[in-house]
Amino acid sequence: MDTPAVELPSKSRPYWLLIALACLVPAFLDGLKAYLQSRLFGNGATEWGDVVFSATEWIFLGALTPITYFLGKRFPLTRKNIVRILPIHLAGALVLCFCWATLGLILGLILHHYPAQDNLLDGYISWLLTTLPWSVFMYFTVLGCVYAFTYYKEVRERETQQALLSAQLSEARLSALRMQLHPHFLFNTLNAITVLVRDQRFDDASRMLELLSALLRQVLQSDRAQLTTLDQELKFVEQYLEIERVRFPDRLQVTYAIDGSVRDALVPEFILQPLIENAIRHGISKRIEKGTLAIAARIAGDVLEILVQDDGPGYDPETGEGVGLSNTRARLATIYGSAASLELSLAEGGGTVARIRIPFQQENE
Repeated sequence: MDTPAVELPSKSRPYWLLIALACLVPAFLDGLKAYLQSRLFGNGATEWGDVVFSATEWIFLGALTPITYFLGKRFPLTRKNIVRILPIHLAGALVLCFCWATLGLILGLILHHYPAQDNLLDGYISWLLTTLPWSVFMYFTVLGCVYAFTYYKEVRERETQQALLSAQLSEARLSALRMQLHPHFLFNTLNAITVLVRDQRFDDASRMLELLSALLRQVLQSDRAQLTTLDQELKFVEQYLEIERVRFPDRLQVTYAIDGSVRDALVPEFILQPLIENAIRHGISKRIEKGTLAIAARIAGDVLEILVQDDGPGYDPETGEGVGLSNTRARLATIYGSAASLELSLAEGGGTVARIRIPFQQENE
């Protein structure tokens, strides 16, 4: 399973249209108010002219919303430019007032309704003065909404970009850590082959080279995912242990205790090989007689627990950790953060236990 790709928004949403559509709410309420007033306090007949005029005025305001939106986007209002930009928005509010009043006058002419009654010029000037406070108020209210939506959009895009960069950084770091294992693993194996050749164990050296060649085909695939199933990881471990059995034909015994329900659990690829290599190098190889390497996996609540145990001389905390263990800790921290852990401890009866705990996640989830 690769690190999921994060896509940036492909286009901006028409937030101004949402603000314009919001004007339908006061249009309905104002129309309903006019209807109820005519029914309750009139002569019993519905004054449809009042209802239509009251509702349509708000619809006009919604239709004029793009004026505020485009001026707000073209001339953003900030602390640094407030003296220079504020007059532009005041002028925009006056334009809104002029357009709103003009549309109201035209509607009044059609409906034979105020403000188009009696003297047309006087009615127009009166209507301009009536709509002026509302126009200024609504202009800057809508302007505030535009800036709020814009800020929200920028924050979301910034968060998305940060998530994308974080995912790319994690993927690059994981790839670097995984590639760090390749030469570490290769050099150790070639060193073992050199020892076999020096001891004139040519058949064993030839067999180890064949196994190493087959194993490297899998290890050096560059398009592999960072996570794999535990079952696949165990198959890789079995191939690696075939190489180790060439080195220790009579001294290495391997036992498995794998819960069947965890075989399809997702684990970081190559997570077990460093632990097994460490157990063989510092545990099994230190014994004169046959040694046992035990690999176990089980579920503990919502945690997958993997154990690699040897019966060698035991872990010495003062020895420090090599490349394999340090690399494993770094990979676990990168993928799971604080939800994963790697612990080394002394086993009962002697030997060392390496215990990995990671969140349990199945392949089909």
